Amino acid sequence: MEKQFNEFSIKLEESGNLREKIRAVSMEMESAIRIMQSGLLMVHQSRPMPEVLEKAKFQIDVLKKLYGVLADILKDFPGQYYRYHGDWKSSTQTVVSLVAFLHWLETGDLLMHSEAEEKLGLGSYSEFGLDIEDYLIGICLMSNDLPRYVVNQVTAGDYDCPRKVLKFLTDLHAAFRMLNLRNDLLRKKFDGMKYDLRRVEEVFYDVKIRGLMTIGDSTEDPGREAKV
Repeated sequence: MEKQFNEFSIKLEESGNLREKIRAVSMEMESAIRIMQSGLLMVHQSRPMPEVLEKAKFQIDVLKKLYGVLADILKDFPGQYYRYHGDWKSSTQTVVSLVAFLHWLETGDLLMHSEAEEKLGLGSYSEFGLDIEDYLIGICLMSNDLPRYVVNQVTAGDYDCPRKVLKFLTDLHAAFRMLNLRNDLLRKKFDGMKYDLRRVEEVFYDVKIRGLMTIGDSTEDPGREAKV
């Protein structure tokens, strides 16, 4: 009995030390996330886009290095990824949402899973990658930024923005509907996307009714698929 509990004591101490190392890195990640969040908030205040994007990109490099540190910590503990994954799971979901929003601002397209892994340096490790659910939740969180962005862009005089965002969100919503989502956190986050889509759609029709769009844009209804 004594031998067994001595072994337990050693294993628990090793696990505790490992978790402390992981949490230390997670705290650094949270700091980088806060800086990135505050930087991207400037997008909603009509700050020069290149300036905002450049500052946010710098934090992506910081986060990439921190994920590398996590991978190095866990490489000596094979098969333990999901045992400790919860310590940085929420941070990763937020990181994906920020990187996806940044990517959308630059390209107007969805950040794919493989692209997110590449940007964060997570495709180089056999047991340390970007969990699919974390990616999907991050994409759902990203959609939360779009209604506010649309409203501020219209206020600044960009009346074509609602059409572009509505088209993107409609396509994204349709893609998520292909998944068989259970009644869990991912399902709840997806339900939130529906409200984001509705808010953008309201802005789109308000701009359309007021005749602020060009003739070509006003005849197109990018949100029609969302009603099916």
